[in-house]
Amino acid sequence: MEGSATRPADHGADPAQARVRKIIHVDMDAFYASVEQRDNPELRGKPVAVGGSAARGVVAAASYEARAFGVRSALPSVTAKRRCPDLIFVKPRFEVYRAVSAQIREIFAEHTDLIEPLSLDEAYLDVTENKQHIGVATEIATAIRARIREVTGLNASAGISYCKFLAKIASDLNKPNGQAVITPAMGADFVARLPVKKFHGIGPATAAKMQGLGIETGADLRGQTLPFLQEHFGKAGAWYYAISRGIDDRPVQPDRPRKSVGAEDTFAADLFEFDLAKAELVTLAAKVWRYCEERGFSGRTVTLKVKYTDFQIITRSRTVHAPIRSEDELRELADGLLEATFPAPKGIRLLGVTLSSLLSGSNEEKPQLSLSL
Repeated sequence: MEGSATRPADHGADPAQARVRKIIHVDMDAFYASVEQRDNPELRGKPVAVGGSAARGVVAAASYEARAFGVRSALPSVTAKRRCPDLIFVKPRFEVYRAVSAQIREIFAEHTDLIEPLSLDEAYLDVTENKQHIGVATEIATAIRARIREVTGLNASAGISYCKFLAKIASDLNKPNGQAVITPAMGADFVARLPVKKFHGIGPATAAKMQGLGIETGADLRGQTLPFLQEHFGKAGAWYYAISRGIDDRPVQPDRPRKSVGAEDTFAADLFEFDLAKAELVTLAAKVWRYCEERGFSGRTVTLKVKYTDFQIITRSRTVHAPIRSEDELRELADGLLEATFPAPKGIRLLGVTLSSLLSGSNEEKPQLSLSL
């Protein structure tokens, strides 16, 4: 993307209004596992899973050697070991990952202050106006990746585009240790060819629903009217309508204090049995706890969200005296809230777990009385 503003191709909507932005999405390659392989030469070239164990838990991250066997994050450890018998489990060292992430953030800051971290290992950067006055965003991405390699010894991939949605997708196109650009002129046509199941933010259940409506690709999605998408997908319908046209006007937003951390999942088939629903909470709790561990904070309020087959939503919460200190504790509290909703009056199509009343390690509040709602 060159320094001068480039108008996107005319596809009935203009992804940029006054000026085309230059957005870079930087994504570290197998970050946790790569740090472990960097620091322990005996792990290099071997399948490594960070988190979990051979007997329990879930995988937080997997090396590329492990991914070749189908091992991925959020996969139950037992399943991961079955897929890769030689898998080596390593205990997470979040204090190390946070330190490396801080080094990477300093490199970003050499180019722009508009940095929106998504996790320790990925972030959006708006380099439309950048500190080093480099006119070409791809050159900035190349320089950042080279500097990350020099400082940390780790590889990063990058996606460059005029909006966050396409930059995120582009960073996956040439992984590992590569980058790709999707220009304004390419945007709408690129999305048209993309299977909806590869859209960032569209999970398996939503993709299956779209396929049931005859929507397989971005072109199929673009062929639907806004009222049709809103009828079938609610508030998300307007978002799908926009991104199918390569339009995403969300700005890059620097860090802001979070009030809660949550994860939820919609199921392809409704759940009726407690054990099946409880098993789904394992992955949700792991996602929430991983986010919290990355940032060094905890919380005292756990909220369970249940959406039934008729779209009725209920929530149940519990606040405890002291900050929650482990994934097991978070999961046990969520399990207790779930158990109170059984026997289920109807099928469950979605479950969510949220941790709130957040506290950082250096800013803990005095314990308060527990409260069940």
